[in-house]
Amino acid sequence: MPSTKVASAGLAAGAGDLVWSVQGTNFTAVANNGYYVNTTSAGITITLPATPSVGNSIGIVDYAGTFDTNALTINPNGNKIESGTLNLLLTGEREGVTLNYIDATQGWLCNSGINEGTDALSPSPYAIDFLVVAGGASGGGGGSPGTNMGGGGGAGGFRTSTQTVAGGTVITVTVGDGGAALSSAAAGNNGSASSISGSGLTTISSAGGGGGGNNPQPGSSGGSGGGSGAPGPASSTFGSGNTPSTSPSQGNNGGAGFDGTALITLGGGGGGAGAVGGNSATTHVPPNNNAGNGGNGTASSITGSSVTYAGGGGGSGSSEITTVSSGGTGGGGNGGEGGGGAPTAGTANLGGGGGGGVNGTPVQASGAGGKGVVILSMATASYSGTTSGSPTTTTFGSNTILQFNGSGSYTA
Repeated sequence: MPSTKVASAGLAAGAGDLVWSVQGTNFTAVANNGYYVNTTSAGITITLPATPSVGNSIGIVDYAGTFDTNALTINPNGNKIESGTLNLLLTGEREGVTLNYIDATQGWLCNSGINEGTDALSPSPYAIDFLVVAGGASGGGGGSPGTNMGGGGGAGGFRTSTQTVAGGTVITVTVGDGGAALSSAAAGNNGSASSISGSGLTTISSAGGGGGGNNPQPGSSGGSGGGSGAPGPASSTFGSGNTPSTSPSQGNNGGAGFDGTALITLGGGGGGAGAVGGNSATTHVPPNNNAGNGGNGTASSITGSSVTYAGGGGGSGSSEITTVSSGGTGGGGNGGEGGGGAPTAGTANLGGGGGGGVNGTPVQASGAGGKGVVILSMATASYSGTTSGSPTTTTFGSNTILQFNGSGSYTA
């Protein structure tokens, strides 16, 4: 189609009239030209001049009213556009704009003739990696003197996701607390859920860990299940993991305990993101007379280095045990021991389960569950810098990483 020279309103001083033509495929713009862009068949990319001069102008008009279906992408070609270097989009039906090159600081700025009072340019969508770990549960509680021992707390659910977000999307981040320690003879406290949500996103919610059991209360179900206390013959009273069910699984079952004699009572380990909680021994004969270890967690390198999250808490045992049970890798707390060894808490912001409590003299309260964490990783070139809730911001390679140790938000 022949070019047409027409007067264009709102141009930078000295820009003069624009020479207009129709474009139906990807193209590189020439300064002081205008383009009717036809995206009827597919989206098109316009690449701006590589060496613009102050006062240059580019006109763009939606030729067929299809920018809302097939967007026009504007590539600034190594320069800036509205002070950034990202590609921007035109997505409005029958939209028309003029881009004026102002200086190296702001680059190309937009005059919108159709969207009066608004900015016609939209940020390009980009991918964000998410890690969502819920709060771990506390172990089954210690209480009045007796033979029962608490099972380890289940780890918080562990989930990952990669999603494409549109510019301006507000991503709400919720970080679940760990279950509180317990000194009464009851099942441990479950952890709280962690989640991310936002317009156009698939909500990712990880369930809090299930509390460890203490006979007669079974271990609770959750992201990972709590280990059973010393349950006598009902040795299957551990909590179920991956509750509610997700794919891939967010966690594992707790382990079974054992009540062999009046002297030997053993709690099962809490489940972890990477493994089931360990079953306790089924004998009182040393050295094979230990409570169940916590299930191991799962490693993630979303921060740029490998960190293991969501380990289960260890079960507790009476004073005759040979070795105190260990928490699972990824922040699981160790179990207690009837001779005075205190259970330990799950690690905060790893979502670990707490160690099982001890019923005896002295009573040893169960270990609290560790608080969860939510981590976002995205290309630094796309990072908006708009957050709430004071996340920790780091960079690794070409990515910016936001670690939320408490609830907040990120605006894409």
